Amino acid sequence: MVASTYYAACERIEANGDRQVFAVVCLTKHNRRSTDGHVFGYKDMTEHMGPCESECPAAILDELTATDSEYALDWRARCRANLIRRKLEQAKPTPKPGQTIIFDEPMRFSDGSDRARFEVVANPKGKTPLFRDPESLAICRIPAFRKRAYRIVHAAIVVRDAANG
Repeated sequence: MVASTYYAACERIEANGDRQVFAVVCLTKHNRRSTDGHVFGYKDMTEHMGPCESECPAAILDELTATDSEYALDWRARCRANLIRRKLEQAKPTPKPGQTIIFDEPMRFSDGSDRARFEVVANPKGKTPLFRDPESLAICRIPAFRKRAYRIVHAAIVVRDAANG
């Protein structure tokens, strides 16, 4: 299970002894408060149907046999790409309170300004850090910040803007 999606490797052996291992993807939904009594639902599909969900673990992908299905090959490639992306995201240094983080791409805020530099602030309600704009001192959340390119600057190091000298 990855979140609410179930991934499995299924083996099919033909009468002549040919063996095929393919992926099965099941979308699941659990609703304990269902008024009609249907508390669990699922939708199953194979990799040959080209499912949108592509977070299959490597252990399952490694079990699959060769295929010539374009949908399956595309799905497997997306799964492998997502595994690499996740590994790279996890390898990034985790910003700690007191550090300065600089994003490669500035973000546009509701006041119309673009900001890329923030001070990392401890989040009293969770593990995900909060970020403070050093100019306005506004504290904000940056959803999925690990998916963005960034660098962490030690608090004692002052980075100068190349345009301002």
